[in-house]
Amino acid sequence: MPEQNQQPNDDSILKKPMTRRDVLRLAGTGGLGLLLGGGAIGTLLTTETKSKTEAAKSVSAEGDRIPFYGTHQAGIITPAQNFICFAAFDVTASGAQSLKKLFQAWTAAAAAMAEGMPVGEESGNYNLPPTDTGESAGLSPSRLTITFGAGPSLFDERFGLASKKPPTFKELPAFNGDQLEPEWCGGDIGVQVCADDMQVAFHAVRNLARIARGKAVLRWVQEGFQRTNQADPTGNTPRNLLGFKDGTANPQVTNDKEMNRIVWAQNGDGAPWMAGGSYMAVRRIRMRIEVWDRSSLKDQEDTFGRYRASGAPLGAKNEFDPVDLNAKDERGNAYIPRDSHVALARGDGSVQILRRSYSYSGGMDMKTGQLDAGLLFISYQRDLFKQFVALQQKLAKSDRLNEYILHVGSAAFACFPGAAKGGYIGDTLF
Repeated sequence: MPEQNQQPNDDSILKKPMTRRDVLRLAGTGGLGLLLGGGAIGTLLTTETKSKTEAAKSVSAEGDRIPFYGTHQAGIITPAQNFICFAAFDVTASGAQSLKKLFQAWTAAAAAMAEGMPVGEESGNYNLPPTDTGESAGLSPSRLTITFGAGPSLFDERFGLASKKPPTFKELPAFNGDQLEPEWCGGDIGVQVCADDMQVAFHAVRNLARIARGKAVLRWVQEGFQRTNQADPTGNTPRNLLGFKDGTANPQVTNDKEMNRIVWAQNGDGAPWMAGGSYMAVRRIRMRIEVWDRSSLKDQEDTFGRYRASGAPLGAKNEFDPVDLNAKDERGNAYIPRDSHVALARGDGSVQILRRSYSYSGGMDMKTGQLDAGLLFISYQRDLFKQFVALQQKLAKSDRLNEYILHVGSAAFACFPGAAKGGYIGDTLF
């Protein structure tokens, strides 16, 4: 994509009458040396400043790009970006060849957008639609990642993939208290798009939907957000809309051994084509914000099992202190209630998942007049049922938090291993 706010050529400006705006732009780009006399000192200052500016731009541009190609798909263990635009698609075309062409076209587009490039090459024919929708022109890639996964419904007679379906991969079961709404459930293909700019993320989903025309249609879309890097440059654990830190207990993504145990599917797991991929659980969880806002701080902290301010487990001082379910206060009472969220989610520590959740706001529920807001819960795990389902069944049964939340959406996707340059996403499946 072209650089935003390209600077004018200094010589061209000096050849015409100078405006106040020209002066300010020159001052902002190092051209002030020219205005101060244009001598050796001014030239040196200008050259040095421009060199530093270009170097800074180069470093910034590199930091804004996350390569699409690799052993694993980006967007799984990648540090979470500020925004998400999640899209589920239903495939309308039939036959493996049509599906294969869709994945190939999506791969080319996703790789280009991850580099900040427009989708496709323009024909130059003004009577044809542009190959890129254009709303991200001039914007940086903003650490864009696009992560693709196949839903259980993709493995049917339409594409001849039934024999490739992983043995334990199926739709998530109904959990106690679920009030699922069909418009927020399922999908043949799930696409998680994350970026540090919402317009960049939306641009990606829009172009993928345009490319899919005639082959797949959108089933549902949900946007979400975390705190931005500008709001929290220190990168603390983000908070959910109930005010508590979300994701404190995540495993260490830089530990390859742990990631192979917890996140990445292995050759011996029953579906060799999924080796290096991961299983994704998606839940749209509406929060009863108005009810929560009337509860006491003590009740809120007992519900989570953590202090709201610090994120520390009850009875501890710091966010990342170990969770001690046996710790007691001076009266002999346990600090952390056994039915608190942290007690049930942690358990004995043997079952772990990688959370990658975002808050969402859908405006107002026109039926109730209350806020439609909550959590787009996303987790990655090596085994969907042994990890996520096992944890969620415990939580759904007796978690104190259930009083304040409602699960309205549910989906599962087998996220492919990464693609190599020259290949395409999902090529191991075919």
